[in-house]
Amino acid sequence: MSEVILSVEDINVYYGAIHAIKGVSFEVREGEIVTLIGANGAGKSTVLNTVSGMLRSKTGDIKFCGKSIAHRAPHLIVSDGIAQCPEGRRVFAKMTVEENLEMGGYVRQNTELSDSVAHVFDLFPRLLERRKQLAGTLSGGEQQMLAIGRALMSKPRLMMLDEPSMGLAPILVEQIFDIIKELHAAGTTILLVEQNAQAALSIADRAYVLETGNVTLSGTGAELMASDSVRKAYLGG
Repeated sequence: MSEVILSVEDINVYYGAIHAIKGVSFEVREGEIVTLIGANGAGKSTVLNTVSGMLRSKTGDIKFCGKSIAHRAPHLIVSDGIAQCPEGRRVFAKMTVEENLEMGGYVRQNTELSDSVAHVFDLFPRLLERRKQLAGTLSGGEQQMLAIGRALMSKPRLMMLDEPSMGLAPILVEQIFDIIKELHAAGTTILLVEQNAQAALSIADRAYVLETGNVTLSGTGAELMASDSVRKAYLGG
């Protein structure tokens, strides 16, 4: 069995008096796609933001490759090998496609940057065509490709994707999930937060269901896809 590269142990996260995440624990093994599914407001993005150091847990620990990152600064967590592609894409609208990618590679040496940019353009030929275009003028699907490409620039061992299909037409959702499968096949470990439970479970090795800040169910992607409660709540079955 492959090694555990991310271990989240009993995290409790608050927004003021609101207890948003309640004793959540899970793990991600090297080479897996692990997905967190749940309704809007279940706490999925909060979990990712806590792993990436944007939020802090009151309890427990978060370990990456065996070392605690629970109190590390976000930019150091990126250097450690975790990249997050945020919900809502959040590209730098007034910068070009190429400049956005360079921002994603800020932890890399200048000599490595051009290789990483070339790799992203190989993955996303559409971005190559638009390399000098302002990111704010791209379509939603192109902005999502750019957000994923920007996260890849730091050469992460673990890529966290937050709602990559949000607001996209069905044909683009298919494209984005094909890209996720391609990244995975190339050796990137992926932690995926996604409201499109059907698409997420169909590609996940393992999955966790989050409800009002608690993990209520876990198993393989196939097991959760076959679960009556998951089908009723998230798959319209």
